[in-house]
Amino acid sequence: AEETKNRLMKAHKLDEKAFRIKIIKTTGDLVQDKPLSQIGGKGLFTKEIEEALLSKEIDIAVHSMKDVPTVLPKGLEITTLLPREDVRDSFLSNKASSIDALPIGCTVGTSSLRRKAQLLSRRPDLKIVEFRGNVQTRLRKLEKGVAQATFLACAGLKRLGLKDLIKPISVEQMLPAVAQGAIGLEQREEDEDVFEFLSPIHDLKTAIQLEAERAFLAELDGSCRTPIGGYAKISGQEMTFYGEILRPDGSKVHKNVWNGSSSNAFEIGKEAGKFLKEKGGNAFFD
Repeated sequence: AEETKNRLMKAHKLDEKAFRIKIIKTTGDLVQDKPLSQIGGKGLFTKEIEEALLSKEIDIAVHSMKDVPTVLPKGLEITTLLPREDVRDSFLSNKASSIDALPIGCTVGTSSLRRKAQLLSRRPDLKIVEFRGNVQTRLRKLEKGVAQATFLACAGLKRLGLKDLIKPISVEQMLPAVAQGAIGLEQREEDEDVFEFLSPIHDLKTAIQLEAERAFLAELDGSCRTPIGGYAKISGQEMTFYGEILRPDGSKVHKNVWNGSSSNAFEIGKEAGKFLKEKGGNAFFD
């Protein structure tokens, strides 16, 4: 929200008085004692914010795009995307320098079903425990020995000014969540003035990446119960799309790489999703 405000201030030569930031706690923020997959699949970090948008309590909703369902409530749309941050996951540990360096059978904390499945597919000896809370809470849990390692998105650590904690894991080693590192701005469809106000800060490259990634996710009907990784990499006019689906216990992984023109972003993502859905079969998504 602060980044959005700062970009809009610069784009329109406004001062801080023109904006008011309203913090809204969502279900995903409030329920800290259960895995996300147990408290509902979609909209855990968006529902309450979207309700405020529909009731005209707020004019612009700021979301982490990896939390935004592929189908939005009627009357709302994502019109603006900020330039994407680092998409990678970061390894955090006081005991080891990397995933491979973790001692056999040690405990790793994560609330992400994707990260859990990716870890177990690579290191089935590891014990995974639920790890929720903000960055400081998770760091305290590491210090107390609740787990020997955990993971956070590089983007979040950078935005919080915690660059010293970043130890990136390559996309090849741990494929990120769809839309990881991207911030999206949602508005009411009829608010043409808001659309015009936001348009100068819209990032086209991020929009093309997310067009592919969210088409991929929509084809798979992904939720918090399905471990899915997806990333669209753009070089010039070309796009390379990486996609994977996993069983929650990491016992089975289907993945592939697709190449094409970035002008066909939606089609590439859709094709990738369809391919992996057929590979996994219906039983894979039960």
